[in-house]
Parts: sequence; C-alpha cells; structure tokens
Amino acid sequence: MTFGSKLAWDDTVLPFQLDASDMRGRVARLDGVLDGILKQHDYPPVVEALVAEMALLTALIGQTVKLRWKLSLQVQSKGAVRMIATDYFAPTVEGEAAKIRAYASFDPERLTDGAPFDQVGEGYFAILIDQGKGSAPYQGITPIAGGSLSASAEAYFAQSEQLPTQFQLSFGKSSEPGVEEHWRAGGIMLQQLPKASPFVAGGDGDGKILKASDLIDSEAEENWNRVNILLGTVEEMELIGPVVPPTDLLVRLFHEEQPRVFDAQAVRFGCTCSEDRVRQSLSIYSARDIEKMTTEDGRVTADCQFCSAHYDLDPKTVGFDAEKPAGD
Repeated sequence: MTFGSKLAWDDTVLPFQLDASDMRGRVARLDGVLDGILKQHDYPPVVEALVAEMALLTALIGQTVKLRWKLSLQVQSKGAVRMIATDYFAPTVEGEAAKIRAYASFDPERLTDGAPFDQVGEGYFAILIDQGKGSAPYQGITPIAGGSLSASAEAYFAQSEQLPTQFQLSFGKSSEPGVEEHWRAGGIMLQQLPKASPFVAGGDGDGKILKASDLIDSEAEENWNRVNILLGTVEEMELIGPVVPPTDLLVRLFHEEQPRVFDAQAVRFGCTCSEDRVRQSLSIYSARDIEKMTTEDGRVTADCQFCSAHYDLDPKTVGFDAEKPAGD
C-alpha cells in the first residue's frame, strides 16, 4: 500500500482507490470540526446527532470538489427538524484546510424521544455545487429515503448521478479518560468508478428511485457485492478512532482489493460571515425598507445561523441610500 502524507488523522479526509475492484472512496474522521460546529448552538441531543451525521457526509462528499468550489448539502423536511444545512468550502490552494459549517432549524415542541432520523419527516435531500463567478450553480434533489441521512445521500447518487455509492458512518459523544466529553464522528464512502461520464443528470425517467444494484452491470456486480460485504464488517470504534489509523483500517478491510491512498485533506470549522457581507446583503434595500428593519433601540441587527455571530449596525450606514449625499 502506498501511503500519503503522515499526519494526525482527526479532522481529515483520506481519499483512496481499490485498484483490484475499480472503486474509489474516502475515510473521514471529525473531532474538533464537530466541536466547532455544535458549540455554536445549544441543540438537543437528537438534533446534534443529525447535524453530526450531515457534517460527516459533507466532509466525505466535499473532498471531491475542486479548489475554490463550495459544496452545500440541505435537508428540508416536514418533520420536527425542518432544515439541516451544511457548507464545505474547498481550499483556495493545495495544502490548505477545507472549511465546514452547519446548522439546523427545528421545532422543539415536536421533538420526540425516538431516534434522530424519526425527527425528519417527508421532504428532500439536495446537493448544491457553486463553482464561483461566471458559472451557473449545480443543484440535484432527491426525496428523503431510507432510515438515515446517509441512505438519502446514497439514493441521491443513484438517482441524480447514477453512481453506486455506499456509506458506513459512526458518530456519538466520546468519553475518553481525562478528556471532556465531546462529539466524534468517522465514516467511509465507497463509489463504483464510472465506466463513462462520471455525472449523468436526471434519474431513470419513470419516477423509480434507483438503488446501487440497478446501476451495475454483471461484470462489476460481484466486485461491488464483495467489497460491500467487507465494508459491512467495520466496527464503530474503527470508524471513529482515534486508535486505528485510517490506513490500517483500509488494509484490514480491503487488503485483497489493492488499496491505494492519496494525500489526506485537512478540514476545519469555518464560517464566511462578516460585517461586510451583512452590509452587502442589505445594500439592495431602500432607506424606507431599512427603517422597517430598525429596532426600538435604533439599530439594525443580524445573526449568522451558522456561527451565531451577532452584527449591530447603524441604520444610516446600510442600504443603497446609505452613501448618497443628504437631499438626494
């Protein structure tokens, strides 16, 4: 096995390829990233678990996008958890860390004692990719399916991209001796390498929800089934770590599949909000509109849903009339 950069494995995504079975994948470990995301909010445990799962999916999927691109995952539902939104900001240059942020919107009175996914109702799972100025954003949507967010992501790749995809995820609160209890997460993503174009827009045309097995020809089906049986033997603590390095885990699971790894991508919690961005978002409003937004204390305020940053602005300095001379 060829090893990439040797580094601490927490808060990294390790891409790999299984040469003997023509598959690719990623192994992710999140620790400080989840702490950075969740400490911004006081979510109930079931909501924290959903945000942790969504952040882990975002790290695994986001590693595939190009430099300077932004990938977003969204779940919109009619359940108690109305929305989960995450963003993955790819590095601007090779070697930099990617950044992840996430938040959830929910109705506390509708939360139950059931499993985290029980809080999600009928709705959709979406992936959005923003390539930057000059390019139209890509958006793919599929109904929420299966019994987890990862199952919905698998359905998305089968339906919208026609790529057989499998996730094995584990997440929960870590209670290591001498360390304050905190969330950890780890997971593996497997995909069959495409024979032709890697992305095929749309589904199968008749409204059927595609599964991975619908997309594989007989030649590749045996490989796919075998590798997924091996993936199914992974244990939760192997995924979460930190005792078993991802490289050792890949050897343990797939040594006969000739695993080959590439350089790991570091990920960090990060938010792009700023006072300048708030002012820019308010620049489309007239002085009359700004007056309606002004509080009794004579201020215009805004809060970031991702990082809870609070912005307190003088109404005379925002809106498209802010810079105009008096009397205009």
